[in-house]
Amino acid sequence: MAEQKLDSSAILICGGTSSEMDADETVQALVDELAPSIAQHSGKEYPYLKAISFKSQMVSGTNYFVKIDAGSECIHARIYQKLPCYGGTIELHSIQSAKERHDPIEYF
Repeated sequence: MAEQKLDSSAILICGGTSSEMDADETVQALVDELAPSIAQHSGKEYPYLKAISFKSQMVSGTNYFVKIDAGSECIHARIYQKLPCYGGTIELHSIQSAKERHDPIEYF
């Protein structure tokens, strides 16, 4: 029997966040849908919001911690998506502004 090696970036800790991954079109769609909420929450208008990378956390739904290029600054957004059996809706939980592109995404 061949030995199998696990990719450590794919291992999830129960209740913990995943490793940081490049944002894909699914994460960008979440950011696009919540762009008005992000602007309202921050009190700023951004020229664009481009998802760069993210971490996720499985809870009773999914928390997405997303690093976003917002023009002159980066912001981190925590987005919650309910389980499909509860409607699968998304909501902006919170944001962290005045971040740099090199700042790591951390739980908040």
